[in-house]
Amino acid sequence: MTVRRIFHIQPGTDGGTERFMITLAKGFADRGITQGFAIRPGRSWADEITPLGAIEEGQFLRRTPGGLWSLWRLHRMIRAWRPDAIMAWRAPAARLVPRMASVAKIVRLGDHPRHARHFAGLDAVVCNNPTIVTHVAGLGWSGETPVISNFARPVAAQPITRAELETPEDAFVVCGAGRFTRGKGFDLLIDAVAQLPQAWLWLVGDGDEGEQLRAQVAALGMARRVRFAGWRADPTAVIAAADAFVLPSRKEPLGNALIEAWQVGVASVASRTDGPQWYASDGDDCLLVPIDNADAIAQALGRLMADPALRARLVAGAHATLAARFAPDAVIDAYIALFDRLKQAQT
Repeated sequence: MTVRRIFHIQPGTDGGTERFMITLAKGFADRGITQGFAIRPGRSWADEITPLGAIEEGQFLRRTPGGLWSLWRLHRMIRAWRPDAIMAWRAPAARLVPRMASVAKIVRLGDHPRHARHFAGLDAVVCNNPTIVTHVAGLGWSGETPVISNFARPVAAQPITRAELETPEDAFVVCGAGRFTRGKGFDLLIDAVAQLPQAWLWLVGDGDEGEQLRAQVAALGMARRVRFAGWRADPTAVIAAADAFVLPSRKEPLGNALIEAWQVGVASVASRTDGPQWYASDGDDCLLVPIDNADAIAQALGRLMADPALRARLVAGAHATLAARFAPDAVIDAYIALFDRLKQAQT
């Protein structure tokens, strides 16, 4: 292994991409790799990466006040830090990567970018599913586009108790987790659970649609059996205490939350968006439903409520899929091998 120093540029907020960066960085640290990080100020997860390496905080994107000064300071810091590899997280962060010789320079994409002009000067665009590869090629990127997916974080936390969310012990609990945006489809999940009077719903997360979702719950008369659990650095403790997990997204390139639900052994339902459609198998490890269809979600949840044996089969199938396609060592090895090869190609 020739790559010993990796610098991450992560100007994101709080979500699945940020959680996976932390998980991957911990995996790199276990391999003895020194790391550095550029992040926005005030990130709730900063304490998790503090033990892993140096942190530079700033508003680095040029459209922000003082952004040019912050970017100059960032580039100066990275050059002095002398990385073997630089890893940008999300497409806009790619433009923050300095032009440096003998350094592997990549961006990791978990979504479909609007254009490819930020990728000039990079050695590779890493995609977490094949549909992003096709999309990036359509934007004109002709460089390398390896597919390296995610893996679930190690599960350490114990499941919460039902009492923590004021939920009866014998309730059938459905859980959803993620940013509260229209694309994540939590309004569909609320409409679906509204059709199942015996089911309770836990929503883990926060975001711009939060007030609309709360208003929807109130309008449907569901306040008694819906709990907003708030944003949590590790949502798996909540997911693990549920009976079923739903990924109701209208758009989902991968679906980190679904992979985490599989990791903690919860039977799941997911819309046929790009990610689940790629790696999940309907009836084997998950129940797949049409996109933007609350009725189909309700029907799938009704099947899970009525059939404990089906839930057990899906959990077993999900664990098998995780082992075959999302093993941590395989993902970490793939990144290290890519960095080594790109760096060696420049020497």
